Amino acid sequence: MVDNAAEEKGRYMRIEELREQPVERGDAFTFSWDGEEITAYPGESILGALSASGIRTLRETPGGQPRGMLCGIGLCFDCLVTVDGVPSCRACVTPAAAGLVVERNRQHEWASEGDRS
Repeated sequence: MVDNAAEEKGRYMRIEELREQPVERGDAFTFSWDGEEITAYPGESILGALSASGIRTLRETPGGQPRGMLCGIGLCFDCLVTVDGVPSCRACVTPAAAGLVVERNRQHEWASEGDRS
C-alpha cells in the first residue's frame, strides 16, 4: 500500500501539511478572490495562496479555454489576474497581501506595460 498523505488529507494543502513537518511563518491574513476570502501567509505569492485553497483556473482565453498555473516563475503569462483594479498581473510573482482584491482577468483586459507586476 502506497502512503499518500495528499490523498488522505485532501488534494490541496501547503507543504507543511503534506510533509507533516512544521514550518515557521508569520500570521495568516486574507485577501479577496472573486469575492471569496483566501488565507495567505507572509512571503506567499497570490498563486501560492490560491493553489493552497484549491483554486486552479484563474482566467479563460477568448475561446473559453481555462488558464492557471503553468510555469510558476513569471515567464508564461497564463496566470494573469486583476489586482486592485489593475488587469494582467502575474499571480505567480505578485506577493499576496492583506486586503487585496484579486479577480479573474476578464477577456481583453490588458494593462499597460508599466502597470503589470
